[in-house]
Amino acid sequence: MSSDGNLFVQVGSYNTNLQGGAGVPQDLVDWLVPTLQVASFLSKEPRAPDIFAIGFQELLPLHLGLAGLSKAVIDDRDAHIRSQIEKHTPGKESYTLVAKAVNVGVALLVYARDSGVARRVCDVQTQWTGTGPAYMGNKGAVGIRFRISDRGSKAGEVFTFVCAHLTAHEPKLARRVADYHHIVSTLLFPPLPSSPSSSPTTMYSTSHLFFLGDLNFRITIPPSRPHVQTSQPYNVLAMLKDDVSREQLKEFDQLLNQRRKGTAFIGLREGPFWTFKCTYKYKLGEVDRYSTKRTPSWTDRIMYATHTDSPDTPEKSNITNILYTSIPSYITSDHKPVVCLLLLPSPTATSSPETCAPPMLRLPLSYTPTPDPRATLKRYTGRTLDRIIGSIWWLLTVVGAGSAIVGIFNFFLGLAAWRWWKAPAVSIADADT
Repeated sequence: MSSDGNLFVQVGSYNTNLQGGAGVPQDLVDWLVPTLQVASFLSKEPRAPDIFAIGFQELLPLHLGLAGLSKAVIDDRDAHIRSQIEKHTPGKESYTLVAKAVNVGVALLVYARDSGVARRVCDVQTQWTGTGPAYMGNKGAVGIRFRISDRGSKAGEVFTFVCAHLTAHEPKLARRVADYHHIVSTLLFPPLPSSPSSSPTTMYSTSHLFFLGDLNFRITIPPSRPHVQTSQPYNVLAMLKDDVSREQLKEFDQLLNQRRKGTAFIGLREGPFWTFKCTYKYKLGEVDRYSTKRTPSWTDRIMYATHTDSPDTPEKSNITNILYTSIPSYITSDHKPVVCLLLLPSPTATSSPETCAPPMLRLPLSYTPTPDPRATLKRYTGRTLDRIIGSIWWLLTVVGAGSAIVGIFNFFLGLAAWRWWKAPAVSIADADT
């Protein structure tokens, strides 16, 4: 933390394409320590981030995630990330894992710098929710919340990080917006010890909010622009070649338009995502070659808000966006990872000394996030289905030597053999009669 108290936060997100332990390269320096891109900032004040937040989607094969068998992968990912950031950050700082949260293939890990804020982190909470069919976790979100004490006031400030994976495919925009509202109403945290209320709170009950993940919003060229509509993927490819064309292309970005309409991600801000190329869909093994099966889109995003942001200026934030970019050199997934470096504003003594309540985000008067009273029932309905389907799928995959289809065939073949073996033998005499 700098002398004026501005916290330096680094947020990263990566859809690793269901590859488990092979989902990230051994050298993570380009993604986790992008010092070359921020050389001018670091030259003024060489420093390591106070907080790292790293999110993953499609962390491991789906059947393993549904069955709840993610511990080995996430523990390995934790050790790998921590070794990389401690090796390459300025001053080779050490970090403590504040918390990790996993639901099926969505995972989030948050670290705090040992020589700074890690000593003042308290009231750590984690949460998860599913937005898939019957609230299953093949899509959904995980969240981590904590308080940093004695920051600006005795109450300190609350930090909330949410990593999400929303419904795919370009036409399913309404479903993605519904996913967002479901996350707001069911990703509920217990009230902080300093809170006078005993009711659960949404992700918006925080001093600082960071929302990241594969949000799956696409580029949609409206029919009113026929000169662009023809051979849509190839026209988008042409517009990705330079900054000016990408800035024009951003006007067709579903997420940006939903934010402008106030239908999703209310109160959240985002850096200039059009300064880097679309992060999806790439050919596997290629640095800069898109698949023609999908229109290239900025599916992987990082947004944020702080309690001093004004609801009257939804495009402006008091958080300084130092860097927002993708990492093209990662080629094991059809997505590219994204990273965002943020400088938070200095703490202000805005909490009430009588209640010792941390400052909270200010939202438009027209929007009041409301907890779903059936949130717990919905979450555990989805998790129960996750475990049942995942366990059966895993068992069939084991029987099929890695293939569930072969496993189904082997199961019925074995069932037929068992029934034949158990059938009573028919003697010649019996046959004659």
